[in-house]
Amino acid sequence: MAYLFTSESVSEGHPDKVADQISDALIDNFLAFDAESKVACETLVTTGQVVLAGEVKSNTYIDVQKIARNTINKIGYTKGEYMFDGNSCGVLSAIHEQSDDINRGVDRDSKEEQGAGDQGMMFGYATKETENLMPIALDLSHKILIELAALRRENKEITYLRPDSKSQVTIEYSDDNVPQRIDAIVVSTQHDDFDEDEAMLAKIRKDIVDILIPRLVAKLPAHVAGLFNDDIKYHINPTGKFVIGGPHGDTGLTGRKIIVDTYGGKGAHGGGAFSGKDPSKVDRSAAYATRHIAKNLVAAGVADEILVQVSYAIGVVEPMGIFIDTYGTSNLNMTDGEIAAKVTEIFDMRPAAIESRLKLRSPMYSETAAYGHMGRKNEIITKTFERLDGTTKDVEVELFTWEKLDYVDKVKTAFGF
Repeated sequence: MAYLFTSESVSEGHPDKVADQISDALIDNFLAFDAESKVACETLVTTGQVVLAGEVKSNTYIDVQKIARNTINKIGYTKGEYMFDGNSCGVLSAIHEQSDDINRGVDRDSKEEQGAGDQGMMFGYATKETENLMPIALDLSHKILIELAALRRENKEITYLRPDSKSQVTIEYSDDNVPQRIDAIVVSTQHDDFDEDEAMLAKIRKDIVDILIPRLVAKLPAHVAGLFNDDIKYHINPTGKFVIGGPHGDTGLTGRKIIVDTYGGKGAHGGGAFSGKDPSKVDRSAAYATRHIAKNLVAAGVADEILVQVSYAIGVVEPMGIFIDTYGTSNLNMTDGEIAAKVTEIFDMRPAAIESRLKLRSPMYSETAAYGHMGRKNEIITKTFERLDGTTKDVEVELFTWEKLDYVDKVKTAFGF
């Protein structure tokens, strides 16, 4: 019997994502001037206020208040009527030095013997549903909001949009787990105030269905575009008026959108958030590494769908173990346990090796903090960072290195393809 599966996304203007982006902007600025910085930074945003808290071990100093304000303005909170804007909000910093008790378990005389920054388990996932090997419901949810943000910034076809928004996509699958069609789409977007609520709702619905969706579909590959149909149930701003939003409408905290950040409820999640953490924290680095493994295994043809788990003990160099689940889609005459043993030989999962392999000591993290950490485009860009004295530094950064298919040949060789 056919079944339904749903995933959601939230925009860069969602309060939790505002917090994530501030935390990751701080990470990038620390790493830009001291690549060995150890940072764990949490952000809280609410009406007219930003609170920064966390622990740092670094040889550099940065203007955390200015970085927070610039991030907020870049997102689009630039007007006093939003009750939260980058130029006028208060910014309180309670960042202090990292505990020596934690640091002694991480730093070692030899970089290669660096211990894990914490205990825990991390998961990576990949599926052949999409070109980027991501679950299709989440991928579409992200793309809807990316297109909505583009319309907001253009301010031409739709002129009343504000930064806060959410989306949700429900996919109907066949018995053999193949996406058949989109059953429902939910879009809730913050907007300017209107004189007439009913007219407002009608216009927003029409603009989303007649402007946003066609723009999105035109950019999709044919097999994904074909999932759109005339019977989709649209729920556009289903609660009605959505003028009060962002941190004024709902307090935001770093690390509260871990399912949006990963696989939309597919696969599994170990519970650790990513934003605000330097790569010595395996919550972040090992989650990226397991995605890298899963994606390369699926791309190499090991299986059509793969879940990878790795686990660590704080201060211990080697992982506790690697687990593989191919969901019965393996193309090999091997058990999942035998595949896991082979993966252990191919991928060095020591924390320092992960940092080196994926180039995680570069200031690459601001770009991850909205629209998902996985399934994104691997590319090289130049970023500019400002010192306290006002001078600038340009840094060439490779983004989303865990999305590279650079181990496909090694996987094929190891498995005898």
